[in-house]
Amino acid sequence: MLTTWFTTRPEIAGTFGVAASTHWLATAVGMAVLERGGNAFDAAAAAGFVLQVAEPHLNGPGGDAPIIVHSARTNTQHVICGQGTAPEAATLPHFASLGLDLIPATGLLPAVVPGAFGAWCRMLRDWGTWELADVLDYAIGYATAGVPLVPRVSATIEGVRPLFEAEWPSSAAVFLPGGATPAVGDLFANPDLAATYRRLCREAVGATREARIDAASAAWYGGFVAEAVGRFFADTDVLDASGRRHRGLLAAEDFAKWSATVEVPAAFDYHGHTVLKCGPWSQGPVFLQQLALLRGFDIGAMDLLGPDFVHTVVECAKLAFADREAYYGDPDFAAVPLADLLSPNYNLARRGLVGPQASADLRPGEIPGFDPWVDHGAHRRADMLGQAPGAGEPTVARLGVIGADTVHVDVIDRWGNMVSATPSGGWLQSSPVVPGLGFPMGTRCQMFWLRPGLPNSLAPRKRPRTTLSPSFALRDGKPWMAFGTPGGEQQDQWSLTFFLRMVHGRLGIQQAIDMPSFHSEHWPSSFWPRIARPNRLVLEGRYSPGVLEELRARGHAAEQGPDWSEGRLSAARQEGAQMFAGANPRGMQGYAAGR
Repeated sequence: MLTTWFTTRPEIAGTFGVAASTHWLATAVGMAVLERGGNAFDAAAAAGFVLQVAEPHLNGPGGDAPIIVHSARTNTQHVICGQGTAPEAATLPHFASLGLDLIPATGLLPAVVPGAFGAWCRMLRDWGTWELADVLDYAIGYATAGVPLVPRVSATIEGVRPLFEAEWPSSAAVFLPGGATPAVGDLFANPDLAATYRRLCREAVGATREARIDAASAAWYGGFVAEAVGRFFADTDVLDASGRRHRGLLAAEDFAKWSATVEVPAAFDYHGHTVLKCGPWSQGPVFLQQLALLRGFDIGAMDLLGPDFVHTVVECAKLAFADREAYYGDPDFAAVPLADLLSPNYNLARRGLVGPQASADLRPGEIPGFDPWVDHGAHRRADMLGQAPGAGEPTVARLGVIGADTVHVDVIDRWGNMVSATPSGGWLQSSPVVPGLGFPMGTRCQMFWLRPGLPNSLAPRKRPRTTLSPSFALRDGKPWMAFGTPGGEQQDQWSLTFFLRMVHGRLGIQQAIDMPSFHSEHWPSSFWPRIARPNRLVLEGRYSPGVLEELRARGHAAEQGPDWSEGRLSAARQEGAQMFAGANPRGMQGYAAGR
């Protein structure tokens, strides 16, 4: 058992409140709201809106936001589904008529209804205490005065600058001020976004706080925001990752038919802890499936930095993610046998597939009444990313296919309310800015399959099976920890490893975050072009060379990445009268705060 580990910074400890996120500005804003008397829900919403301004390459107003909340007043936990749905016009025949077998990653075709704004409003209305205008004031301030650009934002803009200049003029107008890429450290402002949020505040009129929030949401989903998106999508042909120009399918009517829902979390008990996740419209339950498999191994007896631990966790991940591919989808459209997937008998049989050698197969389980089809994805080449067929060089700025990721925020307040949120989508590099609004739409439709009859097949008004996956855990039945990470497929790998190290190693948050991690790329990616790399395992550079050698001897296609390259976690936990928080040092922008 590990009881100590080097940390890059101290674990934050407090009794009044704590906040942690992927950017220091959002963390500071979360704490500022707590200091001004707001609760965790007010603070998380304010931080979430600031993240849209500070990290526009990782999330934006046109994206999504799944959230898990704990209410101290009712001692209950809830999932707020901020995952938008496919447009009414997004049908399998339509994409077939375009000659596409995958939905492109960029442009207008992959747009879904933007769920982030509705999710933050739903949380703020039902559990918060502040006015929306006060919550938005921080984001409006930064969008007006500017945020200092971190290196990855500037690099992302430079990477798509040729595309913006040649094909996406509305994006050039926002992200190339004065016709040039803003430099690292420059104050970058977005006046159009500030104006959009100011107008929403003006239209937030009503007799009560709740009515005013609903009015702002109506202005977004039934007013000027939806109308601006509808006009742009109806009248604009946009170059996308297919190498062709397409018109979008999202319409104002699609906005009006959607609202954020509140759901019961999926849950699983593991060694005195209950982990809560979003439903199978996300990849969240794959975390729970991994726990169900790992519960049959003596993880506590393993070296948490050793080859046995890595091998066991990765082989269980392969089985769980194979089931994700075969069975997960929007449960409003597909029967998802989640109870079977988490049942003792099912996992007893599946656990027997974990042997001493790495498996190169993608093996979903068999459940009566279901036909588990999976796409192995390995036949698609990595050089499809941003390349036209037969081209020797990438097309214009890789057609917007450039590294996109996610953000995360955790908050605990003095009353014991807790929030774990993982906003994403609406990336500046993936879709053109809607003129006048200051932000682009998300591209989450790329996660659907265009093959009929699958749990995650495209259908109108259906949620794509997203990778976004906030986490929450109770210890001995009491609310314990909110946590999560960016990372796409890696979210429920890095978060799982972090959780196992805290449970079995009894480490603190910062210790578990700072330890070197790993990930597998064995199964098809959820993102275009859906490539799989069977048996590929990447260890962070700080692992012992002997661990890499042993894993290769067991059949893993293992390689070692750079130091400080695996994981971008943040977390906040409650232990009696104390609160603790930590954040990822990798990338040098995630921070935790508290007092």
